[in-house]
Amino acid sequence: MRSTLLTTASLLAIGLLFTGSAQAGEPLDDAACDASWTMASPDGETMSKDDIAPYVIDYTMVDSDADGKVSAEEFKKGCAAGAVKAANDATIKNMDSAE
Repeated sequence: MRSTLLTTASLLAIGLLFTGSAQAGEPLDDAACDASWTMASPDGETMSKDDIAPYVIDYTMVDSDADGKVSAEEFKKGCAAGAVKAANDATIKNMDSAE
């Protein structure tokens, strides 16, 4: 009985850890965040949900005021919260293939 409870508790804990990591990534430092924002919005303008989607892990975490647009300030907060992907070659290839 005790081993069953311990096993169940362990599996639940692992499941919670897995679920949490799927929703947020590692926070980005300022340089990585700036590089991602520059790639996402070269002109520095706010971005719509569809345009910013390839760069974010969780849009609702990034669009903190829920106005349907992501500003540079919201993006930076999203970086700190682990809700933004780092700009890298894979992201660039994905964006190039979408055009």
